[in-house]
Amino acid sequence: MTTQSNVPRWAGLLCAALTLGVLAPARAPAAAANWRIDPTRTQIAFAIDAVGYPRTRGQFRQFTGRISLDFARPEKSAVSFHVQSQSVDAGSTSFDDYLRSDAFLNSSRFPSIDFVSSSVAKVDDHTVRVTGELTFLGVTHPLTVDVAVKRESGGRVAFSAKTDINRLEYGMNAGFPLVSRDVELVISSAAIEL
Repeated sequence: MTTQSNVPRWAGLLCAALTLGVLAPARAPAAAANWRIDPTRTQIAFAIDAVGYPRTRGQFRQFTGRISLDFARPEKSAVSFHVQSQSVDAGSTSFDDYLRSDAFLNSSRFPSIDFVSSSVAKVDDHTVRVTGELTFLGVTHPLTVDVAVKRESGGRVAFSAKTDINRLEYGMNAGFPLVSRDVELVISSAAIEL
């Protein structure tokens, strides 16, 4: 049986769009345990620049996610994250409708933005590197994100990640080059063991 002194202080993962990572709890489970993303503690935010305009910021309000953690063998851990593109919120109903249109998110044709991990690796006691595939606008590309991890009371694990997505790689060309190629994605979340 594994004792607490032999347990890594991390575990975890991501997601969005997309995903994500985690710190080990006080006791390590014998095998992979399933965790659920807590929607009340999760924010999937984005920011993009455009010439002559202030930085546009917003977030996605609807998403689901699951994490499978194996604290003894982190490479057996996995994460999946699914964001509903029509849930975009940039603070203006008319602008939100424009973002949902086929010029940007094309929510009627592509209702989900998905991340599914393919590997998880420990970077240090507070960071993991999650690699997987991001599917956006029907196009899939590999994505690797470093995720900061923190233990919390109540059996929760908090994590945060920040990365840039090249929207042109996914066929989102509207407004380029006046609208930036890169979209900054910031995810903060907590997971609850099932």
